[in-house]
Amino acid sequence: MGVVKVGVMGGTFDPPHRAHLAVAHEAWVRLELSCVIFVPAGQPYLKSEMSVSPAADRFEMVRLAISPYPYFRISSTEIDRLGPTYTVDTLAELKAELDTQSELFFLMGWDSMAQLPKWRQAVEIIRLSRLVAVPRPGYSRPDIEAMEHDIPGIGGRVLFLDMPPMDVSATQIRGSVANGESIADLVPENVEEYIKKRGLYRA
Repeated sequence: MGVVKVGVMGGTFDPPHRAHLAVAHEAWVRLELSCVIFVPAGQPYLKSEMSVSPAADRFEMVRLAISPYPYFRISSTEIDRLGPTYTVDTLAELKAELDTQSELFFLMGWDSMAQLPKWRQAVEIIRLSRLVAVPRPGYSRPDIEAMEHDIPGIGGRVLFLDMPPMDVSATQIRGSVANGESIADLVPENVEEYIKKRGLYRA
């Protein structure tokens, strides 16, 4: 049996939206992944100053969003872990849970990729996974060559997923809900229903 390629998409997912699903699907097709695992953050340390919805709500919204797609999975590893969430720990846990022949492909927006030198144990992150850089509106393509100084070897561990950037953000969606505007085009219908039922993001 050959190497099993598994995608990993982390995020706050507050809420998950159509761009998340489109990126994960594109990666699944283009990189011939066996599946993509969505990992909602528990306590994201780089967003510690931000107020985020309860983990249980974010987990359930992701579960609903990916439910139509048999090649998407969800992991509660970061929500179950106490204290701040670190990607290096998540990748190590997923690696340990999967078959030894599995290779992880960690999906990252260009904005997150540019911040990677500030992440905990960035060198270990690229040892545990291949990085898949995804365009984000308003952000430049990361200078991987310049990042070699802080993260030696990164040049051989990054794949660029060339696709049109989707101008959808969770911040935009939360603002639209607070203003009483429709988000029907931005999130799956079952996620929109959940947001209404739970009264999330209201002003």
